[in-house]
Amino acid sequence: MLQFITKVKLLFNNLTGKIGFYPSLFAFGGLCLGFIMLYAESQGISKFLIENAPKLVINDADTARTLLSTFIGGIISLMVFSFSMVMILLNQASNNYSPRILPGLISNKRHQYVLGYYIATLIYCILVLLSIKPTDNKYQLPGFSVLIGIILSMLVLALFIYFIHSISEAIQINKIIETIYQKAKIRLTELTSQTDEEYSQEDFPDSEDWNIIRIDKTGYLQTIATNALLEFCDEANCKVELLAAKGTFILKNVPIVKCDIELDEKQQDQLFTCFGFSRSEIVTHNYVLGFKQLTEIAIKAMSPGINDPGTAITCIDYLSELFALRLCKKDFSYFKNEDNQAVISLRTINFKELIYFVFVPLRIYCKHDIIMLHKMLTALYFLLQSESVIDDAHVIIINEANLILQDAKQSITNEKDLSGVFAIREKIAAINTTTIELVALNP
Repeated sequence: MLQFITKVKLLFNNLTGKIGFYPSLFAFGGLCLGFIMLYAESQGISKFLIENAPKLVINDADTARTLLSTFIGGIISLMVFSFSMVMILLNQASNNYSPRILPGLISNKRHQYVLGYYIATLIYCILVLLSIKPTDNKYQLPGFSVLIGIILSMLVLALFIYFIHSISEAIQINKIIETIYQKAKIRLTELTSQTDEEYSQEDFPDSEDWNIIRIDKTGYLQTIATNALLEFCDEANCKVELLAAKGTFILKNVPIVKCDIELDEKQQDQLFTCFGFSRSEIVTHNYVLGFKQLTEIAIKAMSPGINDPGTAITCIDYLSELFALRLCKKDFSYFKNEDNQAVISLRTINFKELIYFVFVPLRIYCKHDIIMLHKMLTALYFLLQSESVIDDAHVIIINEANLILQDAKQSITNEKDLSGVFAIREKIAAINTTTIELVALNP
């Protein structure tokens, strides 16, 4: 049962990730409101209000038609203007920052709500306009429905002002970087608290001879329903080891899971319902994507066409904070059942892989920039002083610092600039607790 619920949840998450989902709900709501008001008119609501509160009802058909026609044309114009501007800003963000940030900007639910409200009001006004029939009987005019349409249309203007403010704020690079950081931080914190890391790597059985299960789907491994996976392990009395990390692009027939027992076809189908696949990556589901996006924004900012070192420095600051959080999580994650036994082993991107693949492009594209080299070494100096649960974290950080220092020596010819970079090397050496020697300026 839990696996069925999980499948429904995964389907719902995929639907809500589409840009047209919430606007479609609003449009349906506007359609329902229109029919409800027309039904109320057939029951004499306007007649009742004319007799008891005449100021709330419009009783002139020409005035009502003119107002509704004006609102319909105006709302269509606002929709065209608003979302033409969105497309222009998205194109600018893609060119100046990174194409990877577009899904996050497009999936902004506040902008989807505004679009949905526009469409709902438009549909409502069209339905009410069609219901106005030429007659001299003021009691047959849907006056109250017209009043509701006027109120909804006035709110459209208020939402348009809000939309202009929101989109102009959302496109600012500092806001984009902070949003990516916050999503990655929340996801990383949740993962650290949810996964059971009180075990050591030796507590989980050796899976070398376990049965390999291949997936029949293609896409990014977006979600792993751990509760449903635990239920499956209890029902099948088995243990599983995931071979792919969340966010990995999975190809068809690629091994994805190892199991200590042989599963039949039905059990494999049940197992696959615990995994959610998507054609796009989402930071809220995969914190590693947050590292990737911040790195790409920094690299794009350092390109000759953009030339924005301030943005690159800001990205490294946020990356430093995320790495400090990552140091609080071990490189392996296990989930235990009700008997306190580790039955699920998750494949995680270990700290060594993560820091290497973040700093490799930064070193390649920024090794000629003194400020960026200085900032990268300062970030590593900060990480050396951060609390860590990873045993070889200092060794990994020192090795990364050596790579930066080697690139600096090869790329910078000005000795004074080079000595400024190596000044950070002396600070790192002062707190170096490993047996690895740092690269010296003059060997």
